[in-house]
Formats: sequence, C-alpha cells, structure tokens
Amino acid sequence: MTLEIGDSVLVKKNIKDPELGSDMGGWQGRISEIDDEDIVCVSWDSITLSRMPASMIKKCEQEGFDWDRYYLHKSDLESATPRDTNKDVDAVIRKLESEYGWFYLGEEGERVQSVLFGISPSDEWACFSAWDRYLKKKLLFPFKAIIDEPQDRGPLDTGDKVIVHGIGRIADPYGILVDLQHKKRNYRFPLADLEIIDKDSGNYQPVRDYVVWFANR
Repeated sequence: MTLEIGDSVLVKKNIKDPELGSDMGGWQGRISEIDDEDIVCVSWDSITLSRMPASMIKKCEQEGFDWDRYYLHKSDLESATPRDTNKDVDAVIRKLESEYGWFYLGEEGERVQSVLFGISPSDEWACFSAWDRYLKKKLLFPFKAIIDEPQDRGPLDTGDKVIVHGIGRIADPYGILVDLQHKKRNYRFPLADLEIIDKDSGNYQPVRDYVVWFANR
C-alpha cells in the first residue's frame, strides 16, 4: 500500500500497543510522518481521540508517551475515508490537554489537574485565577513560611522566615502574591517562592502543589 502525508488510515483488527496493551484495532487517523519504507506516524483523528480511554491518556502523560499519535508498520494499516477535519482534531486535543495535561507530574500532577480541570495549560491567567480561588478556600492564616528561592532584589532573601497573613492579588509574571510580615515589616511577595515550615500543616500540600505547578507551567 502506497501512503502519503495526509492520507487517512484505519488500524487493522487485533493490533495492540506493546507498551500499554491497548487494542488499537479500528482506530483512525492521518499519516503525519513517514520514517522509512515500513514505519509511519499516524496522528489520530478527533473521533478516535474522543473515544480514547482516560486511563491510557493518563498513563501516556505519566510515562512521557504521545497519546495523540502513534508509529505503526504500514502492514498494520488500511486506507480509510476521512471523517473529520484538522480543525476538529485541534479542538479535541485542546480539550484533552485541559483535562489530562498535568498528569505527567505524578501524584502532585493529579492534584494540580483537579484544580485546573477544563482549563487550557496555555491560559495562564485562567490557571492563576483557579489557583487563587482554590487556595483562598483551602488555606488557613496566618502561617509560618521560609523564603525558598534566591531573590535578585528587595529586602527579603533565601532563608528568611516570614508570617503569611493572606492572599493579596495576581500579578504577572509573579503569579499569586501574598501579604506577609518579616521583622515587623509588611510585604507583598510571590507565593511560589515560599515553603511552609510546618510540613504536617494542612496548608503545606496545597501550597506545595501550587509551587510545583508554577515551576512547570
């Protein structure tokens, strides 16, 4: 079978992913890359992506695999009639990224995803707003923290112990700013540069999850 970039193809019956064990028979997509005479990359169409098991997408994110495409032998494929457009594919990928895009961070990623479910990872302002709402519900003030990141300027620096009194506002590019006190002076400071001192506190995990997300966004 002669295949070209853009051709629609269907995976034959009983073809499985050897890594994940998923049966890909009947999955459909378009040829997006031709590696050599026998191996091609199939980018899944919107219908296949919409029907893909959630467990498979999560596993791919956690293991660093692509879930929107797959490399197959030509002999595993047969010609098919297109059933959607590239615009449809892009829309479904954006939706799935908003639902599974943070699972690659492991356990912390699952918690991050629950905060940001349905929000595009590229929409930082919407992400910050979701964190702002979540943290205002979860955190109890005041709490003690330590500055955990080097500071290029200002009176505060790594190792300084502070008391955080509340969430202030969102500011680009610093993210969520909190109101804190150090040596009886008040400051507004990025939450992402803090670590809560009491690791057994109910505040610790929500703040830690935010810090991990901020570093990986």
